[in-house]
Amino acid sequence: MIKVVGISGSLRKASYNTALLNACRQQAPDAVSFEMLDLADIPLYNADVHEKTTPEVVRSLHEAISNADGAIIATPEYNRSFSGVLKNAIDWLSKTPPQPFAGLPMLVIGASPGAAGTMAANYQLRQVLSVLDARMVTGMEFLLGSAADKLSADGTLTDADTRERLGEHIDKLLELIALAPRHDH
Repeated sequence: MIKVVGISGSLRKASYNTALLNACRQQAPDAVSFEMLDLADIPLYNADVHEKTTPEVVRSLHEAISNADGAIIATPEYNRSFSGVLKNAIDWLSKTPPQPFAGLPMLVIGASPGAAGTMAANYQLRQVLSVLDARMVTGMEFLLGSAADKLSADGTLTDADTRERLGEHIDKLLELIALAPRHDH
């Protein structure tokens, strides 16, 4: 079984990005175990606190990512960048040894109600993840604009072309995982 974790950069209950991760779960082959991770309870990063302890929620996320074969991050775009919630989680996780993103095959995607999708957020998130030595799916990004017209609240993609494109990106992630597995199964 291939273990993939999904991380939504949005805390909003009706988040397009969480719905997009649900679409990934629906489209993943049967050989993929897909676990959604929750960032809601992570405190703001504080190096003074981190020197003394790592919060349990961070340790739990760290363990889930460390044990995963790959990850999909769905990021919203706020003011031409990815969310502070996601950046805060990455800061906690990357400063908790061993750094869990190193060598991790990742797919960065995003959904937005606007026509342009999440292009700027996707670009900036990729910059941060590259510094952490993540192995990202390259090529044309999956950026879902006008998400309300193509995605239901439960993560069902209502547009056939979008569903096909997402499936191609999931396949690319699985190929990247197969190239250099992190774990023996």
